[in-house]
Amino acid sequence: MIVITGGAGFIGSAFAWKCNLHGRNDIVIVDELGTSEKWKNLVNLDYLDYMHKNDFLERILNNSFNEKVEAVVHMGACSSTSEKDASYLMANNYQYTKNLALWCIDKGIRFIYASSAATYGDGEKGFADEHSSLQRLRSINRYGYSKHLFDLFALKSNMLDKITGLKFFNVYGPNEYHKGEMMSVVNKAYDQIMFTGKLKLFKSYKEGLKDGDQKRDFIYIKDCVDVIYWLLENPQVTGIYNVGSGQARSWNDLARAVFDAIGKEENIEYIEMPESIQAHYQNFTQADMKKIKADGYTGQFLSIEDAVKDYTINYLACSKYLDH
Repeated sequence: MIVITGGAGFIGSAFAWKCNLHGRNDIVIVDELGTSEKWKNLVNLDYLDYMHKNDFLERILNNSFNEKVEAVVHMGACSSTSEKDASYLMANNYQYTKNLALWCIDKGIRFIYASSAATYGDGEKGFADEHSSLQRLRSINRYGYSKHLFDLFALKSNMLDKITGLKFFNVYGPNEYHKGEMMSVVNKAYDQIMFTGKLKLFKSYKEGLKDGDQKRDFIYIKDCVDVIYWLLENPQVTGIYNVGSGQARSWNDLARAVFDAIGKEENIEYIEMPESIQAHYQNFTQADMKKIKADGYTGQFLSIEDAVKDYTINYLACSKYLDH
């Protein structure tokens, strides 16, 4: 049995889809649906059971979850980089992860969890996923710090040879439709272009950097779940790993890919960036992928052009969710 926390969310539901593709439906989805639209991510999935995240945690803490579990894939978290309630983030992102990790280690269960590229802060210390660099990193928002704190706990507790953490970079793709303002620019760009014929991007505030030439490491959701499934099949691979394409691309590149996929003429408008985010804006991110490749991962990552075409034509154009 595989437990997927955040199983109705973006990456969690996509991973359940990946498991279904491999003929696995021995899945327990753990989440908190509330009034959001993420329940729709579950409709096409084949899984064994659903549990509220609080009920699951209570059974873990009471040692009453006695089902035979092969792995816990912990994707559940508050992923909003603008969340201001630090106490909520500490409870939901740090303490919850800590409880699950300790339980899995005690029971000999594979534990794969979502860290974040936000732990790298402004990128001044680079984007290498070596454990020796963890204590030098400085997060620039509450979300990133809540994720980084567990990475540090795992390091100091000598747990990283028993569990696996994944620092996801800019993930985009189907099943993110419930995320509102946290949806990827690809999703937002599709709607903007279809309704207005143009796309708005932030101006650059760095000397020598042209508008729209700020760069990110964009990675398609299908590539992300390929990595997770490979880790599930290779439990000897432990530690913290980056999950990105390994190739930074500009917002202009991303915009052109969307215009091209839709078949419309490029029309980009550069707008002022809110002052509240200018001081903390990342002009460049790029995952260093040498470590996971050295440890045996041979999968190839789709280019922006190919991934955006798949996303827009096969999903956004028909509001389609991942279907096993």
